[in-house]
Amino acid sequence: MASQPLRRVPPPALAPIAAAPGADERLRFLCTPAAHASHLGSHLGRQAEVQAIQTHMSWVFLTDRHAYKLKKPVRHAFLDFSTLAARKAHCEEELRLNRRLAPAVYLDVVALTADAAGRLAVAGDGEPVEWLVKMHRLPRERMLDVALARGAARDGDVAAVAEVLARFYRGLAPVALSLAEYRDRLVRDIEACRTELGDRAHGLPGDSFAQTADALLAFVAREADVLAARLAAGRIVEGHGDLRPEHVCLVEPPVVIDCLEFNREFRVLDVADELAYLAMECARLGAAGAGEAIFAACSARMGDHVPPRLFGFYCGYRALVRAKIAAWHTRDATPQEIEKWRARARQYLALAAGYVEAGGAPRT
Repeated sequence: MASQPLRRVPPPALAPIAAAPGADERLRFLCTPAAHASHLGSHLGRQAEVQAIQTHMSWVFLTDRHAYKLKKPVRHAFLDFSTLAARKAHCEEELRLNRRLAPAVYLDVVALTADAAGRLAVAGDGEPVEWLVKMHRLPRERMLDVALARGAARDGDVAAVAEVLARFYRGLAPVALSLAEYRDRLVRDIEACRTELGDRAHGLPGDSFAQTADALLAFVAREADVLAARLAAGRIVEGHGDLRPEHVCLVEPPVVIDCLEFNREFRVLDVADELAYLAMECARLGAAGAGEAIFAACSARMGDHVPPRLFGFYCGYRALVRAKIAAWHTRDATPQEIEKWRARARQYLALAAGYVEAGGAPRT
């Protein structure tokens, strides 16, 4: 887990300790240095504060050396964290999956416990009331998105990331899908993007996404042979699922964190799709060359010859999906954040249109 928070959130208001501590009390406790000092050693007693990050699905608590992720008791169509047992299972799955690309970062799943008197502890002797994924804290300045923004990503970094990813993909077994299943899934995803982006509450003009969605659907209908060749070559695997620059850390060797653990279908994808996703996100940050270099170097190491038009399709497809997610975030964003997410959606839509118009040519 990177050291720089996405959003600093103050701890919840104080509440009295009860025999069955509520969610606010648990969050307040995890925001205190003492909660982590008893678990990790006395040096944390000197820590001034614990940084708390809130995302749509989790809370993350950052100490000076470690990070603890607590899953929210939420339920959506694509995930279910609504029970304690489900949250524990997803924590264990997060640990298992992320150890594939970051074995030294993902350390353990530990319980937040409460004793008979209601006293909370991390990995205490009481009954588990929540479960936490424990990780080493990574240096924020070495995350790929920050390095790209600072112009600090070197050719050697790009090569090292490509080597790590190529080794990862080479070790994955192909996932059996029929051509009809794969095409139907792509069509379903693109249509879902069209539906979400068409919600008038998002304030997005129809011509900013309808033509792009049409072009992507036409590709799926037209290029059945290209997609069939990917399936036949065994390029559909259970990958990372959310390969973005902010999840790549340029330590030695590089590590990739935050694998998408809550829905296997989202991780089952074409290797070229996943690498194009990373390339598209690098382009959004103004570093298209770095993303394309990782794509080319990783593909070369795997002996994978990806047609340029397929690269362009996957980049456009992923940009459209990210536009949908940005629009979706406006539904529960604070008033101050709504315009940020709308602007992000428009940015992704411009990227998607650019890839479609270029016909698969790399962006410059």
